[in-house]
Amino acid sequence: MNPYLNDDLMMLAEQARRFASERIAPGFLERDQSRVLERGLMAEMGAMGFIAPEVAEVHGGQGLGCLAAGVIHEEIARADLSISYINLLASLNAQILSEHGQPAVAGPWLKRLTAGQALVAIALTEPRGGSDAANLRLKVERVGDHYVINGEKTSISAADQADAIVVFGRTGSVESGAHGVTALLVPSDVPGLTRSRFDCHGQRAIGRGSLFFENVKIPIDHRLGDENKGFVQVMQGFDFSRALIGLQVLAVARVALEETWAYVAQREAFGQPLSAFQGVSHTLADFDTQVHAARLLCLQALWLKDRHQPHSAEAAMCKWWGPKLAYDTIHACLLMFGHGGYDRGLMEQRLRDVLGFQIGDGTSQIMKTVIARARAGRKAVPA
Repeated sequence: MNPYLNDDLMMLAEQARRFASERIAPGFLERDQSRVLERGLMAEMGAMGFIAPEVAEVHGGQGLGCLAAGVIHEEIARADLSISYINLLASLNAQILSEHGQPAVAGPWLKRLTAGQALVAIALTEPRGGSDAANLRLKVERVGDHYVINGEKTSISAADQADAIVVFGRTGSVESGAHGVTALLVPSDVPGLTRSRFDCHGQRAIGRGSLFFENVKIPIDHRLGDENKGFVQVMQGFDFSRALIGLQVLAVARVALEETWAYVAQREAFGQPLSAFQGVSHTLADFDTQVHAARLLCLQALWLKDRHQPHSAEAAMCKWWGPKLAYDTIHACLLMFGHGGYDRGLMEQRLRDVLGFQIGDGTSQIMKTVIARARAGRKAVPA
């Protein structure tokens, strides 16, 4: 019995799991090698209603709520974490576009995004740093009825594959910090924008890379939120994505645990199954307990969001604990498989895939600061 998931959500999760098992899981290893994100598969997900189902129907979604997005998200992630990045980016950016975009500009992008016909990235990190996101240097200058962008963004997920990018840049002085940052929706085919791709350790199908802006002109109506307030306004949506990330990586840990429990129950050593040895079974039981608890925390954060209640601390807990716990769990599972786990395959790819979330989208140290501020107050925890 799960207090956060009713029968309808459980049925939705089962539908997503069948699709993921049949259509996504078979290409898991191949996508890691080819580094190709299949657009046809993304369109299938959109047609099934699996992309940003929380978005209002007028924008192409189903208005099902954030928990619905969460249960779909974790089922896709079970099959391939890289593919579930489509869901993550869609839910985060759909919220930004629907709440802060001009309807005439954002509306068509929302329809394409929820239909699986467009991929929208988000560009915050710069070469000089990522965690101090308010200390941005990408220059955005207003010239007439346009903004002109110059500078670089780096370590951006789907940088070379996205059809549009939500870009944060500085329109105010450096001294203004977060209150001098503006967010813009930038189509990826605009003149002056070039892109690169890194050779990453994991999440290789979605990929990461850099964006280079040289006098890129964007109409004013592509602004998201108010000028100089993009960071303060738009960043509020990151609580949602942090909870989703927790579910995403924990789903990978859960399937790793399922496979490992089955393996140690049938693999024998010294005339007994491996599960008979407490050094094996108790280790797995410890991780199973923590993963179960962490998943409930993530579902609680989405439950709170659906009810418009504060959930920044809970979301930050999901973001720092989930990726670390998932990595430690999968690492333990890999070791249980011995030499077979060390070979390239399902378990080692999962380990590589979840590792990146201990770095991107907010480090554990930043997340703990968010929690501390929520508990003690910002004045008591200034930095």
